[in-house]
Amino acid sequence: MTAAPLTLAEFKASLTSSQPPAGLRPALLALWHDGRDDWEAAHRTAQEVEDAEGAWIHAYLHRKEGDAGNAAYWYRRAGQPVPTISLDAEWAAIAGALLGSS
Repeated sequence: MTAAPLTLAEFKASLTSSQPPAGLRPALLALWHDGRDDWEAAHRTAQEVEDAEGAWIHAYLHRKEGDAGNAAYWYRRAGQPVPTISLDAEWAAIAGALLGSS
């Protein structure tokens, strides 16, 4: 039996735990690490996701890091526009999109 999909609120609430929710796919795991202020673990995990989701998270992480040129490259790879919203809003938008496709 598989676990029920998480809502965005449940995903955000899980950030207070020392362990990620069971069964998170790598793209969501990368966001979970970032949500816990572990950029290195988030980046390492995002690098392992070799699809548009991984590229989107990779782009967000480089934008957060302040590397606009590298971020722009990854946004192109992800097929996403470079956002003008806050980093917190982008994190929530990516998480919501990924949770909706879980």
